[in-house]
Amino acid sequence: MNAAKFYDVDALVFGGDLMGKLLVPIVRDGGEWRAGLHGQKHHLTTPVELATFKKSLDTLGFYWFECDRDEYQWYEGHQDRIDQKFDELAKARLAEWVELAENRLAGTHVRVYLCGGNDDTEKVLSALDEVPLDRVVNCENRIVPLDDDHTMATIGYSTPTPWDTPRERTDEQIGEVVEKLMADVADPSRCVFNFHCPPLDSGLDTCMKLDASVWPPAPLTKNGQAIYYGAGSQSVADALSSYQPTVGLHGHIHESRGLTKYGRTLALNPGSEYGEGVLRGLIVAIKGGEVIGHQFTSG
Repeated sequence: MNAAKFYDVDALVFGGDLMGKLLVPIVRDGGEWRAGLHGQKHHLTTPVELATFKKSLDTLGFYWFECDRDEYQWYEGHQDRIDQKFDELAKARLAEWVELAENRLAGTHVRVYLCGGNDDTEKVLSALDEVPLDRVVNCENRIVPLDDDHTMATIGYSTPTPWDTPRERTDEQIGEVVEKLMADVADPSRCVFNFHCPPLDSGLDTCMKLDASVWPPAPLTKNGQAIYYGAGSQSVADALSSYQPTVGLHGHIHESRGLTKYGRTLALNPGSEYGEGVLRGLIVAIKGGEVIGHQFTSG
């Protein structure tokens, strides 16, 4: 939220994947605590150590909860219970973020545009429909105004992945959503495409090919080298080419930071390294349906 003031921008656009990736139970053991993270066991002996560990989880975007041994065993081996707890904590965190944004941006002209990605569950995203919104805009599957001259179309779905995430759609289904949204856009040249899924084979969608026949999916190799491919959407590529929007903002493939062009239209993916505590971003300046400047950011 501090980026609005730091970079002096008029809008903050989040392109999906609002949920964290991991839930960490912290088990009380007498006057101490035990937890596991990335295969490493953590033995926390003081409240200060506990607070530091919790803060590190918060920084990584992970969720945590304290429990005793009996409660831990109640969850252990029951994926449905774990998923329910995960969604509960993720939804509460999203509601907290919305409240934080509303408080920090109150009295300003800045708005925050939020949408889900393929990893986000509908239960968690329902938080955006249940809290009062003023500075925050739930832009999922909608055409919303950015200013007096530009609109924005937002789609948070992705094409199918080996991880079988909650909000995957076929390429054809994504194309249908695009066409439905664009039917309400008078001037596509002054519309920003905020599409979580990048265009196919664009360099914005390059990732390792995974073997979906095993769990978790494992990298496929050839002659000892990882195989890379484009995991984006042909429908998104076609829409960029045909509608020639002001700009295409994309995400989904965290390791494919970069840019490309479709005719006059610049398409960009800021990438993501949140797991390393690095916030990747992108500043785009638009005027009269044109990109007049852009800059990748990292902080």
